[in-house]
Amino acid sequence: MASLIQKYASKGILVDTNILLVLFFGALSPERISTRRGTEHFTANDYVLLNAILVKFRAIVTTPNILTELNSFINNLSEPDRSKCYRFLAAALNNQAGSSPLLEIYAPSQNVASLDWPFSTYGLTDCGIADVAKNKYLVLTDDFKVASYLNEKGIDTISFVNLKYGQ
Repeated sequence: MASLIQKYASKGILVDTNILLVLFFGALSPERISTRRGTEHFTANDYVLLNAILVKFRAIVTTPNILTELNSFINNLSEPDRSKCYRFLAAALNNQAGSSPLLEIYAPSQNVASLDWPFSTYGLTDCGIADVAKNKYLVLTDDFKVASYLNEKGIDTISFVNLKYGQ
């Protein structure tokens, strides 16, 4: 795992939606991560681990689809948490969050749906991750099915669970 982090540190890490939610919800209140929809199986310690990993990368890579999913989760928060998360998102997108900047990379949906990725199995967001990450970025996800598929296709991927337990 350390070799993958070193290999991609200067390029960036593409972070899947649920992991990005941990970053955002943790910025609000790490101790409440496990009480929020989308991050129920994460803890405040996961937030600390995630931050320790993400600071090693030049950029946190994302896609419009991931950001749309993130936005949907944020939009379900009550005030003042919703506004705080949106301010954090705006700061991250404008490289003003004090951590690795969010780098949004667009993969046209038409192209993603017509590539070699099994679109009917994985859908738009996950196929977009595959397309953007291939040969460019390390992927961090908590989705075992996606992680296994990406690794099969030669896309370097780390499962957050493996990272958490040092596997």
